[in-house]
Amino acid sequence: MRNLESRKREEELRQIKKEQKQKAKKKAKKARNREYAIVSYFFVAIFVALIGYLVYFDALKSEEFINSPYNKRQDTFADRVIRGKLLSADGESLAYTETAEDGSETRVYPYDDLFAHVVGYTEKGKSGLESLANFQLLTSHEGYLGQMQKAFKGDKVIGDNVITTLDTSIQRAAYDALGDYNGAVVVMEPKTGKILAMVSKPDFNPNHLADNWDELVSDDSNSSLLNRATQGAYPPGSTFKIVTSLAYLREHGTLDGYSFDCQGSITVGEHTIHCYNDTVHGQEDFTTAFAKSCNSAFAQIGLDLGAGALKSASEDLLFNKKLPVDLTYRKSRFSLDSSAGKPLLMQTSIGQGNTLVSPMHMALITSAVANEGELMTPYLIERVENDNEDKVSETKPETYKRLMSVKEADTLKELMIDVVENGTAKKLNGQGYTAAGKTGSAEYDQGGERQTHSWFVGFSNVEDPDIVVSVIAEGAGTGSEAAVPIARAVFNEYYY
Repeated sequence: MRNLESRKREEELRQIKKEQKQKAKKKAKKARNREYAIVSYFFVAIFVALIGYLVYFDALKSEEFINSPYNKRQDTFADRVIRGKLLSADGESLAYTETAEDGSETRVYPYDDLFAHVVGYTEKGKSGLESLANFQLLTSHEGYLGQMQKAFKGDKVIGDNVITTLDTSIQRAAYDALGDYNGAVVVMEPKTGKILAMVSKPDFNPNHLADNWDELVSDDSNSSLLNRATQGAYPPGSTFKIVTSLAYLREHGTLDGYSFDCQGSITVGEHTIHCYNDTVHGQEDFTTAFAKSCNSAFAQIGLDLGAGALKSASEDLLFNKKLPVDLTYRKSRFSLDSSAGKPLLMQTSIGQGNTLVSPMHMALITSAVANEGELMTPYLIERVENDNEDKVSETKPETYKRLMSVKEADTLKELMIDVVENGTAKKLNGQGYTAAGKTGSAEYDQGGERQTHSWFVGFSNVEDPDIVVSVIAEGAGTGSEAAVPIARAVFNEYYY
């Protein structure tokens, strides 16, 4: 009996162990299945994400990558597409391709030097709009049947036409007004961001680029291939007082109560800042100091503000930062820090020192002032059409960034209005339109001699600004001497 009970217990124990082993196996199998499931789900997720990205890339990003100037694939498009035209906003042809009887193609620039930098070239590389719009010009949206017929015959299709924002009459006025000076002029609409004109001198004739290439690339003194509007780097001179004024306004909240007695110069330690021609401006409020472009007052303002306030205002206005400009450009530089001595602080406050800026950047700052503190993204391409003038795409104005508050912009606008009415830009008074602006005289060293760049930045129709003009004339003297008359010629062409 005991043996029977013993055998039953042993059998029960074996059964229990067997069940435990089976449970353990099932548990292990479930664990393995869960691991396999996790791995499977992971790879499925990667696959779905990859498919999603490919759809996103094809729909939204592919054109951007194809249109990159570094993408050599674009060059193969020319084997089957005749490069489209670049047209001005007023319908004039700025660049087109001429095909000879033997099938050879020549890119033609009807305006020769006039649009050289902004339109650019296609030989020896690409620049300007020829580079920016390369993909569109070498892409055809001609009718499908027409493309099929030409492909069957072995003929090339015609690339799309790019209509720019450039205005030929305003470009001509800016070009002629700049005359024999080296420098640049930028004209844009502050409410939209459209660039109406972009002139840079010295220039070149893109029709003869290949013939003159060696001379152009070896000419270090003129740098004729350099687009000074976007790639130039100049001391801003007194146009920087817009930035200093913004820093003061943010520090004090108002310009009221400011007072300074100008004696024609200011000396701190062994360093002296002079007003132009040592002019004694006498007792000034802030508006008068800005209108008369009083160096002494603004040097003292800089000392009172300190490097931190100036740097903060400068970087809010995109110094040391990427600009929303499609063409090749050079970053503007503001390098003042807390370790800077008083002489450099004084120089920087009046737009000298180590600060460098491009005419395009000054146009953007001025546009923000004119447009209640809001900077619109600048653009050069209005729309793209196929050869039958059917619209393919169109650029819509869009806000880039708010650079200052409405109140700050209004205060700066009032300061700039007084520059025209009572200050250094009086030559813009009485023209049949209202204007606001700031002149600048930026000193630099040329072969041991002190020279002066002539600056002006401003806008017209101050109640509802129409256009912004930014001018730099190298070595031309004070802002009122050269830059203001150049801007006046542009404003007059726009209105008359």
